[in-house]
Amino acid sequence: MIVAITGGTGFIGKKLVQRHLAQGDTVRILTRRNRSEISLCPHLKIYRADLTTNSNDLIPFVKGADLLYHCAAELRDTGRMYAVHVQGTSNLLKAAIGRIGRWVQLSSVGVYGPHIAGVVTEETPLNPTGIYEKTKAESDLIILRAAESEAIRFSILRPSIVFGEGMTNRSLFQLVSAIDKGVFFFIGKRGASANYIHVDNVVEGLIICGRLPQAEGRIYNLSDWRSMEEFITIIARQLGKSMPSFRIPEGVIRLIVTLLGVIPKFPLSKSRVEALTNRCSYTIARIKQELGYRHVVSIEEGLARLVTHWKSTQKGILT
Repeated sequence: MIVAITGGTGFIGKKLVQRHLAQGDTVRILTRRNRSEISLCPHLKIYRADLTTNSNDLIPFVKGADLLYHCAAELRDTGRMYAVHVQGTSNLLKAAIGRIGRWVQLSSVGVYGPHIAGVVTEETPLNPTGIYEKTKAESDLIILRAAESEAIRFSILRPSIVFGEGMTNRSLFQLVSAIDKGVFFFIGKRGASANYIHVDNVVEGLIICGRLPQAEGRIYNLSDWRSMEEFITIIARQLGKSMPSFRIPEGVIRLIVTLLGVIPKFPLSKSRVEALTNRCSYTIARIKQELGYRHVVSIEEGLARLVTHWKSTQKGILT
């Protein structure tokens, strides 16, 4: 099988590439990097092009692909998010129509917008607020509109916060560090939500979306919910630390953030408080029932790996 992957050099994309190569598939990667920066093997083909420029440049990359994964994303530079997520998706779609088998899109539960409580399903209306979430939602809509005219066969996967040893987002490592130093505290009442999903589970979800015929034309959420207390307990045990017990009222913390949040490198922000106090969850009943999905890495195992990796980096720093 010929598999084309945008974002194939990223955190999730690298693991997706490895899975398909292990299955004996021919894998194409679209990148702006020099070939010398990417490890090559006989079944890995590199295509140099930019999603945000000319769609014709993308035709060699997509032509004849049985499966196209669109995993490319801009995570940091807000000035490029529209170009990558919206214009890039439009260009890739123009190149792909009539030339591929199926399109699998990697999206985000962020497209549903912030929810402070309740259960979010695939039927929850989109209500994105940040530029990243808005442009990812628009990217999804581009594919949905194309599917309405039968121009493309697709599946969309929307994971919650993706974590793993190679993650570039440092917030979870900072959380581990705070627990290790004994400075972590809970905010507000018990029962807040930790909505995370291990990167290997995301790859598994992408692969079954591409492989199973019943996934065609469907959108799937993917998460592995734990209460915040359970989540922190798992990390503390892996660190050999006692479970943190200190808890500060939410109103007090929000006032502190309002007054001091403008200070550079202040450890708390409004978004961080939201993450530590929200009580919503993302059901994965649909992907389990329709595709038989099961987690390949549990939260417990994933966090154990993460803490082990964090410990090794601390040793490197100390020595």
